[in-house]
Amino acid sequence: MDLKVTRSITAIAAAVLLALPAAAAPSQWALDPQHSSAQFAVKHLMISTVRGEFHGLTGIVNWDDKDITKSTVDVSIDTSTVDTHEPDRDKDLKSPNFFDVAQFPTMTFKSKKIEQAGAAKLKVTGDLTIHGITKEVTLDVEGPTPPIKDPWGKTRTALSATTTINRQDFAVKWNHTMDGGGVVVSDTVNITIDAELVKK
Repeated sequence: MDLKVTRSITAIAAAVLLALPAAAAPSQWALDPQHSSAQFAVKHLMISTVRGEFHGLTGIVNWDDKDITKSTVDVSIDTSTVDTHEPDRDKDLKSPNFFDVAQFPTMTFKSKKIEQAGAAKLKVTGDLTIHGITKEVTLDVEGPTPPIKDPWGKTRTALSATTTINRQDFAVKWNHTMDGGGVVVSDTVNITIDAELVKK
């Protein structure tokens, strides 16, 4: 083949390759504890909803844009940070009646499967450990949001996840039966996690 033709083909091939978008490399993201929380909601006396949250979230998300099924989530929550804006109730929640933070200072979530569930939606299935007991749960996730640069040059994204658990599954059993029927605290707990992530 003529040398000029060979060089032309090589140049065209190089130009095509350069024009193609680069495949995104796997990236690692750390939870920002100052801008992340895990909220919970339970029924009180069968009529009202009591809400609280944990502030002490830490964790790592390993994100693979090319194949999200290879992504992983590993989160830890400091149970001593429970906050319902009522000091006496928080003291009770930290006691052996509920979370027993002296014996079980953390709760954890480790993903086992991540699936796309629609545009900017994921289903993340993994092992949730509370009170020393591990059960499989699935989180419905909104996000992650498109990454942005903050004013200090760090790359950030965010997501929100929800799930519902039965606290009896995790041996968080304290309760009282009311005279008219029903219980003081519901077994069903609705959980929402709002997480802001910083690229490492």
